Amino acid sequence: MSTYQKTFAIGKDLIVNRLGFGAMRITGNGIWGPPADKNEAIRVLKTAIELGVNFIDTADSYGPNVSEELIAEALFPYPAELVIGTKGGLLRSGPGHWHQDSSPAHFEEALNGSLKRLRTEQIELYQLHRIDAKVPAEKTFTFLKQAQQDGRIKHIGLSEVTVDQIKHAQEFFDVVSVQNMYSVDNRKWEPVLQYTASQHIAFIPFYPLSAGKVGVLETLQSIAGKHGATVHQIALSWLLHHSDNILLIPGTSSVAHLEENMQSLKINLTVDDMAALDKISG
Repeated sequence: MSTYQKTFAIGKDLIVNRLGFGAMRITGNGIWGPPADKNEAIRVLKTAIELGVNFIDTADSYGPNVSEELIAEALFPYPAELVIGTKGGLLRSGPGHWHQDSSPAHFEEALNGSLKRLRTEQIELYQLHRIDAKVPAEKTFTFLKQAQQDGRIKHIGLSEVTVDQIKHAQEFFDVVSVQNMYSVDNRKWEPVLQYTASQHIAFIPFYPLSAGKVGVLETLQSIAGKHGATVHQIALSWLLHHSDNILLIPGTSSVAHLEENMQSLKINLTVDDMAALDKISG
């Protein structure tokens, strides 16, 4: 039987359960505006905590602002063990529209806004949503380093970055987390996963199941049938087994779907299961 580590220490001091919650989907269509059912969104957040989630990932651009506001409304005052990570660096002009802005001027406004909405004096994990090609990375990194020294940020993470970009950022501050697209059937960022594992950096995959290939689904369906699970649950379980620095943040606006995701923790993939899934190429 294949086993895996149940927790991970972000920045070596924020100990979280490896199945967290991504709060992007508690907003409206196109990640824009309020959710269709605010009461259900609040229930999702409260239920996540009840089910053992102690890491929530959000961003000021989700809504915008809506996700952070709902988290505070549902959970403040926060449980002592809860870690909330948020992100900055993207602007919104409408449903489904995202625009980069990693200038220090924007980050000053974005960070202060997140602090206010989350009702906290310090963001425990603040993540650069994207490195902006229009802004020298050094300027963005310098701002984040200064905000950390000021005490507004405890730890700093990155998103959608290469190994070289992580190394560049490490010249300015300790990088404690990286969010890149990654799944059993999409391993483009395998070198980043391996580098983060070697550096004790949390790797937080988004889109944990692409399922674009029939062969992928057949393998997943076969293993899912054996475990009495869904394909999505097997995809999440594979990530937990695959590397101990992976933190999962599946998102949903439904309590039922949240409960289904959390059942992934009860799946113990066998060595043969892992071998079959590992053969899938992304």
